[in-house]
Amino acid sequence: MPNNLFISYDLNSPGQNYEAVVSAIKSLGSWAWLQKSVWYVNSSYSADAAGTRVIMSMDRDDSLLVIDATNNSAYWRNIGSEASEFVRTQWYR
Repeated sequence: MPNNLFISYDLNSPGQNYEAVVSAIKSLGSWAWLQKSVWYVNSSYSADAAGTRVIMSMDRDDSLLVIDATNNSAYWRNIGSEASEFVRTQWYR
């Protein structure tokens, strides 16, 4: 079953390879570019699998958030420890 993924990212250093990140996002399935760094993808990938795939094209200090609206799950990296803990404790399952 396809998953409704929302993907948001921040590339935090100058001279980043935006094209590699965009290409990784587009490879996940049918997509729409919603805002500067926010995408919707209809994908067979889970949030974890999509996040793992996209993060490979990013630097270690970049941040990524993938929300699977179909299965109420999320993947994130480098959103800050306070924000990460807040999301982890508040996420409705």
